[in-house]
Amino acid sequence: MNILIYVHTKQNINKKINLGGIEILNYHLYNFLKKKFNVVLTSKILDKFKIIKWDIVISSNNAKIFNDMQAKRKILWLHNKLQIEKAFRKKQLFPILSNKIEAVFVSKYLNAKTSKLFNFDKRIVISNFLPEIFNKKKKNILNPKKPIFVWSVQRNKGLEEILNLWMTNIHPKHPNAEFHIFSIKKKNTNKFKKSKIFFHGRVSRNLLLNYYNKSYGMICLGYDETFCLNALESFSQGLPIISLGETALEELLINNFNGFKLKKINDFTHTLNKMINLTNSQRNRLSTNCYQYSKKYNLTFIGKKWLKLINNKCV
Repeated sequence: MNILIYVHTKQNINKKINLGGIEILNYHLYNFLKKKFNVVLTSKILDKFKIIKWDIVISSNNAKIFNDMQAKRKILWLHNKLQIEKAFRKKQLFPILSNKIEAVFVSKYLNAKTSKLFNFDKRIVISNFLPEIFNKKKKNILNPKKPIFVWSVQRNKGLEEILNLWMTNIHPKHPNAEFHIFSIKKKNTNKFKKSKIFFHGRVSRNLLLNYYNKSYGMICLGYDETFCLNALESFSQGLPIISLGETALEELLINNFNGFKLKKINDFTHTLNKMINLTNSQRNRLSTNCYQYSKKYNLTFIGKKWLKLINNKCV
């Protein structure tokens, strides 16, 4: 079976170093599928690909490629929201309407939020999976941790409220606690440094993994998450999350099991105080829950659903 996996990106998709979330997922799916099929991974629509009669073309978020490829089956792997207006503006609406497309959504939430006016031949939900770096290294998740909390999602909605609550409520009570923000650029002013708030911008997964391993928890509010791979990655390192539990995070967060759900953002202070004051046994139980929960998102397990889809069986 000949399969083409296409990712619309400027990154070097064939090198796993420092790839973005969507790119790394495609890279690992490619490595998984090539053990059983003839698979090509590309970020460019080359002329030589257009003359091949593919059995399956899988494209992430981009339906335009389907007009250029000869394929028995066309699978649109949807990671982000695709509103009608957005599809029209990005010239994806006609390719969707004119091709027989099977849509794979990364969460039930994303499926529900994608208009039924799109005439997909099938609508299937297959969850994202853990990138290899968070899976292969079985570090001791019960190692001593520090009162460090991380924010690693690229969206900054709600961050200003959290920063204010940290500076006014958390730091005065817990002067040794640290808040590390990744993927968002901001100047590390004296005001932030005094409250032990540090902005790192975009970093390697190895550095992020290092912080996960020594931290008490992750702050991931979940205002607009179609899956939230960051939360899944933190679970794999025994790191519970603090979240409003909205959007797709509602599917991942189990309150008091692998994290804490806020009813409103002002509950953050109480919840963070609670996390800092956990006993070692309570913290270890949370970490174990998180780690065990993440194991069901191993590619070996999620990959079976992809194999069923490719073999045209019920997922």
